[in-house]
Amino acid sequence: MKIVFTPISLALGLAAGFVGQKIFEKIWGLVDDEEAPSPEHRRFSWPKLIAALLVEGAIFRLVKGLTDHGARRAFAGATGTWPGDEAPERE
Repeated sequence: MKIVFTPISLALGLAAGFVGQKIFEKIWGLVDDEEAPSPEHRRFSWPKLIAALLVEGAIFRLVKGLTDHGARRAFAGATGTWPGDEAPERE
């Protein structure tokens, strides 16, 4: 069943990335009037770049994680099979 779920997961991952980017742009617009700095910009403020990367990464991870888990729950509801591990491994 994992083979069936993989294309679904990839498509939803791309969509989650797009949504996460739009959310980041909206949030950054509340923080600063300028476009968020990016590593490819030549001139930027280090504190602003660090803040932008931290916020962008956190938003992306949150949106992707929630999207992935929701997709897995829907897949399990439709097929009766959970596409992944049941719980984290103990160390």
